[in-house]
Amino acid sequence: MHAYPHGHLFYRKLTKPFPRIVRGDGCWLEDETGKRYLDASSGAFVASLGHGNAAVAAALQQQAAQVAYVNGTMFTTAPAEELAAELARTLPGDLSHLYFLSSGSEAVEAALKLARQYWTETGHPEKRRVIALAPAYHGNTLLALSASARPQYKTYVRDWLVDVIRIPVPCYGCACGGGDPSCPTCTGVTLAETIERVGPETVAAFIAEPVGGSSTGAAVPRTDYFRVVRETCDRYGVLFIADEILCGAGRTGTWWAIEPFGVAPDILTMGKGIAGGYAPLSALAAPRRIIDALAAGAGGLFHAQTFSFHPVACAAGLATVRTIVRERLVERSAEMGARLHARLQLVRDLPSVGAVRGRGLLAGIEFLDEGQGPLPRTLRFAETFADQALEAGLVVWPNVGHVDGTSGDLVMLAPPFIVTEAELDEIVSRFTIALERTRSAVGMTALVP
Repeated sequence: MHAYPHGHLFYRKLTKPFPRIVRGDGCWLEDETGKRYLDASSGAFVASLGHGNAAVAAALQQQAAQVAYVNGTMFTTAPAEELAAELARTLPGDLSHLYFLSSGSEAVEAALKLARQYWTETGHPEKRRVIALAPAYHGNTLLALSASARPQYKTYVRDWLVDVIRIPVPCYGCACGGGDPSCPTCTGVTLAETIERVGPETVAAFIAEPVGGSSTGAAVPRTDYFRVVRETCDRYGVLFIADEILCGAGRTGTWWAIEPFGVAPDILTMGKGIAGGYAPLSALAAPRRIIDALAAGAGGLFHAQTFSFHPVACAAGLATVRTIVRERLVERSAEMGARLHARLQLVRDLPSVGAVRGRGLLAGIEFLDEGQGPLPRTLRFAETFADQALEAGLVVWPNVGHVDGTSGDLVMLAPPFIVTEAELDEIVSRFTIALERTRSAVGMTALVP
């Protein structure tokens, strides 16, 4: 049995057994018993190319044989230089330089530190406050967790976190549903009101996901929201950080989820899909106008990390990005994403399904009771659904607590960019089976009377 306390592995969850995966191929995983699972969430929104990509595997092997590690404070390598150049060509606005790290949390941590250091280097040390959306998730290191609106993640470390100012997520949980042109939340006016209230001279940065992750079930703001955000940040001298760890690198049908809004951030974070899961890799992107302030001051970013600019990880990223470009997988994400959302219209009509949101190959399905309110948390509906889906050979990503920090159940779908139409049909079919089994398991009526 692969479960605690058997063996010596400190599992991510200590109260459940784990299937042991022995191989992956495309959108599928296979465990040691031969059971196959359709990976409808790309793991944790990571496996953008699918499993078993020979070109990326070969790139890792070649780089590891050449040189596996160097100290990023003393040396550079071809994979890091070339990956930075490849990614720079995709970036919006004046974003031009990449700082490579190992995880999304580290990238957000570094981005927030960069904002703080920039203002200090330019003579504004009083600009220290951060404004973030709620609900939202930006990572699990302490500063990134501080910016996250995930109360259940903060239970044991609350005293170690810094205070972050919060404003509501637009077009999610708002009474107007995004349709009221005078709604301050959905139009972005709330950000300006908040900056005015706390004092513009104290605000360093505003951080937001352009398309929501699991905290909002892939909620998409109005088309004018980030234009107002950009104008507000410019007016008050606040850096806008776009957190694209989950929604970037083609996941929502454009290279970066901010693009359809027609604006660019001051700093952009990326991770997950930029190396396709073949190596841990993340990055922040910044323009010369910000980096020059550090070059003229301290001479670098105060964010030491042993595995930053790791040659093998960067080689995986370089092979992944070149594959995405060569095979036009961003365009494929947009095309197959439209087909995924068309098929999910069938899911909308199922009992317990309250909403389906998203863009591209990113979708969130929220579960509600018949009165369209949150389900009782005692049912553990999202967790039960994820278990039943796994039993049915479907991998999804569950999330809970997004309504008020405790209530709220949803699951996310984010299949690899190489997903086929037949596999999209299989996702919907297995989703329906898992939902029926979940309703039965928690004592609800069957889907079909």
